[in-house]
Amino acid sequence: MNLYQNLLKSLLFRIAPERAHHLTVALLKLGLAIPGLGGSLRKAYQLNDARLERHFLGLKFKNPVGLAAGFDKDGRHYHAMAALGFGFVELGTVTPKPQDGNPLPRLFRLPADEGLINRMGFNNAGVDALVEQLKKPRPAGLIIGGNIGKNKSTPNEQALNDYLYCFERLFPFVDYFVVNVSSPNTPDLRALQDKEPLMQLLSVLQKKNHEHRIPTPILLKIAPDLTEQQLDDILEIVQETGIAGVIATNTTISREGLLAGPTELEEIGAGGLSGQPLRERSTEVIRYLHQKSEEKLFIIGVGGIASARDAQDKFEAGAALVQVYSGLVYAGPELVKEICEGILAG
Repeated sequence: MNLYQNLLKSLLFRIAPERAHHLTVALLKLGLAIPGLGGSLRKAYQLNDARLERHFLGLKFKNPVGLAAGFDKDGRHYHAMAALGFGFVELGTVTPKPQDGNPLPRLFRLPADEGLINRMGFNNAGVDALVEQLKKPRPAGLIIGGNIGKNKSTPNEQALNDYLYCFERLFPFVDYFVVNVSSPNTPDLRALQDKEPLMQLLSVLQKKNHEHRIPTPILLKIAPDLTEQQLDDILEIVQETGIAGVIATNTTISREGLLAGPTELEEIGAGGLSGQPLRERSTEVIRYLHQKSEEKLFIIGVGGIASARDAQDKFEAGAALVQVYSGLVYAGPELVKEICEGILAG
């Protein structure tokens, strides 16, 4: 067993989840800054091998394992997370104006299910603050994505303006974009996944994208709760707008099959569920989109990845790359290296 599983996990799980998140990142940064220890940590967590390289979206990923959006909304931690061996890091979700997000507590563990429920509500310092962080030199070879959303106070009829503002501000600084219309924690946001508003949103973003000399790939992050008809609509929208692909999936509002009891879930309340309970559904969505698109759709798979086997299931279903977040909470920082080792082992 590793240090995280033996000691740190039990200590961190005694602390409120959001506080534990900040403490973990602070400890990682402290360790990386200590002469000698920083190098040892990088050596322990990174696996550099040319066989892990992947070429997609006109980009070279040093490995196919990324950090999902939500972990580093404001771009303050991507240097530290790169030290854990990630091939790419997705920052955000970021909005035009700073916003506090939902009231505390808003992040909850389901230990028996190895899951998390969150209703963070796009808490972030605003896109201009993220731009300032991205002006700093980035770690060599690290691909950075920008996940963009709308402010809670912006009505859906004006949401396009929020996405356009974030897009233009981040354009010089990120390698790809992700349009987030699938978070369950901003009121009415998921209504933007309906065919007509989504087609309009992506069409305008793509038009603006192609006004640049070299366009940047745009991906759409989708919910796991979509029906097959809605997934078919997504495929049609992707084809008609010409965006680069999808990220499947965001968190789910479903509570089916959980070991956590109804009283515990009622006390927690609303929020998006991630982690192991999402694993099978996200893989199903990936497989459906992959097969229905005749294996032509570019997909980043995310949801319930806590082992090399979980990642391999996503690849076999049709994902080109994978992302992790909740899995880090339960499996620890060795997860990225474990997945990479699994890839090399075949």
